[in-house]
Amino acid sequence: MGKISPVSSKYIVNSSIEIDGIVDRPDVIGAIFGQTEGLLGADLELRELQRSGRIGRIEVNVDTRSGKTSGTITIPSSLDKAETSIVAAALEIIQRIGPCNAKIKVQNIEDVRVTKRSFVIERAKELLKTMMEGVIPDSQELADEVAYSVRVMEVQEYGNDRLSAGPAIDESDEIIVVEGRADVLNLLKHGFKNVISLNGTSVPDTIIELSKKKVITAFVDGDRGGRLIIKELTNRAEIDYVAMAPDGKEVEEITKKEIHKSLRGRVSVEQVKLELGKEVERIDKPQMYESRRQPQQGYNRPQRSFTPRSSAPPSRASSKKNATTEEKKVFKEMLENLVGTRGAHILDDKLNILGKVPISELQTTIKSLSSGVYAIVFDGSIDKDLVKTAERANITFLIGMDLKIKADETNIRMLTVNEL
Repeated sequence: MGKISPVSSKYIVNSSIEIDGIVDRPDVIGAIFGQTEGLLGADLELRELQRSGRIGRIEVNVDTRSGKTSGTITIPSSLDKAETSIVAAALEIIQRIGPCNAKIKVQNIEDVRVTKRSFVIERAKELLKTMMEGVIPDSQELADEVAYSVRVMEVQEYGNDRLSAGPAIDESDEIIVVEGRADVLNLLKHGFKNVISLNGTSVPDTIIELSKKKVITAFVDGDRGGRLIIKELTNRAEIDYVAMAPDGKEVEEITKKEIHKSLRGRVSVEQVKLELGKEVERIDKPQMYESRRQPQQGYNRPQRSFTPRSSAPPSRASSKKNATTEEKKVFKEMLENLVGTRGAHILDDKLNILGKVPISELQTTIKSLSSGVYAIVFDGSIDKDLVKTAERANITFLIGMDLKIKADETNIRMLTVNEL
């Protein structure tokens, strides 16, 4: 009988066999040929298929234990899918081998080409990895590597404190202050040359002197350490803006996109001071409330006095503050700049801008600040919801495009573009 070459086989039929008795391997092979003879027709006769090389050598492995025999049957095939499946199904009609009952179950038909294809893919991955590690990089990779090396070489020591800094500190009007050398390297890598480090958490004299001459943006980590550095900087140096890395990340590890996003979202130092003041206030309030709960000796609760119903309530209009000519001039200029932007400026009592926010976030921002806001100039309509929020925050002026509320319904002075 011929034997199919393992190279030319396309499928392998894997079967299991269970026999209630003791038989040998030749008995199993003889049963396969004998009981399938004439079953599938002349074209699928196992002896002829094996003789022509379309079915390979039938491999049988059996093991006898406790008077029972079990094992596996493996048949290689170069037939097509349908013919191989028919031959595999024919094995399961065998119910006796010699004098013993038997049961053959086809486990699966393995596609040899799939196995070979998987090997080819895995091997190709290994070869490609080896080639990429050992082959000369392309021009873009070379350019990126050279540019990075040059930027790292540009780190210099600046001032008497020998602070790590970029090469553009002296000629730049704006400077970014970061915590350490690794932060400077990351920003230099992404093209920011006006960067200088604190080299720690304390503020060196060099930074204090620079803050008197240049616009300073403090760029700190998005964690508690970053907030501590902000407090130190605001107390000792004249910084102008504050930017923070995303929550839980450090400046030295963030990407170029995250750097640009953080710097675009920087806020003025006045707004930061307000938020820091609120944190201190939250810490102190429990003690203040505790002292209020303790009654003092000899304290008599005053009697309530009631106003007769006939007396008229004070006019709201009389308690409103009128804007000065200078204030109106500032409000008008800001409102003209905001036309079409759908944005808002939040001002303190010295008309300094505490923050710039979109109208959609205006009420949320007012609630978070809760105090210290003197006026709001925005590109939108003054409505009842905004007025209620502003009243709770003790805001004096609201300046918008038009009114959707009557002037006598609130103590807040409301101005529109026509009045300015």
